Amino acid sequence: MRQFTTIATNAFMELVRQPIFLLLTTLSSLFIVFLAAVPYFGMGEDTKLVKDSALAVMLMVGLFVAVLSASASVAHEIRTGTALAVLAKPVGRAKFLLAKYCGLAAALVVLAYVNTLATLLASRMAFDAYGEADLVGLGIYFGSVALAYVLAGFTNYFLRRPFVSDAVVFLTVLTTIAFVALAFFIELTRPGSSFEPGMYRVDYRLVPACVLVLLALLLLAGLALACSTRYDTVPTLVICTGLFLLGLMSDYLFGRQAEAGAWWATVCHTVLPNWQLFWLADAIEGTRNHAIPGVWGYVGKATAYVIGYLGASLAVALMLFEDRELS
Repeated sequence: MRQFTTIATNAFMELVRQPIFLLLTTLSSLFIVFLAAVPYFGMGEDTKLVKDSALAVMLMVGLFVAVLSASASVAHEIRTGTALAVLAKPVGRAKFLLAKYCGLAAALVVLAYVNTLATLLASRMAFDAYGEADLVGLGIYFGSVALAYVLAGFTNYFLRRPFVSDAVVFLTVLTTIAFVALAFFIELTRPGSSFEPGMYRVDYRLVPACVLVLLALLLLAGLALACSTRYDTVPTLVICTGLFLLGLMSDYLFGRQAEAGAWWATVCHTVLPNWQLFWLADAIEGTRNHAIPGVWGYVGKATAYVIGYLGASLAVALMLFEDRELS
């Protein structure tokens, strides 16, 4: 167990020390919050556009981070010989691969956490034609990100600590503080204003939607890890993008034929991950500021689906990794 924990911890630290991880985490969170400060003139659908766009950014950035992190965690170590050095010790390939996945999953949780805070703030800051851009909230959030980089530069220059990992830690902590301040302590509703109910308030119905996006990223990370046992970054990205697009169209391409009894459509519809199961944005808007009935029960069923599919993906990854030549 100690070896498993050590490998998983080292994998997590290696991933959060990657400059691309910090860059994508920072840019995605800033862009999500920035989306709420733009006027859309969406005929009353402005807040819906902001929430849909925020969840889409969170999902797409997670796709790239999952693939790049899986390649850095497995394919890069196979290519450089690091995996061979670790497996030369009494460490089994199954333990090595599962520990790498746990480190990868932990890094994705950090990314999803920061983007979830940004998405919740975007739901608070979104406005329509009768509202105003929340420049105060925008400044506080952007300032917290800038302060995280300043503090990381300080620790790097004076304490000789690694800049990237410290920046990730400060970014996580300071964006949390900014969210708590904006969500619970700063009230921006002007007296006598005609803002719609819920303006400048966090839409916490997005929390289960963000959890579902995280589950989709964890599932995608398992597929990327399986591809990384055989291929490098670019082929892994192409394969995962293809699986992602096919999974989005799974109901259209194979669903009706599967219901009609076509065996090949049933196989394809079962094997391909159905990413539409993890998209809750339409249900959120359909309830019109009311709680979604049974949403956490649905999240539990989605979790069971991910666990089953992830187990199959990691089993395939282990089969591909068992006879992989590492020398």
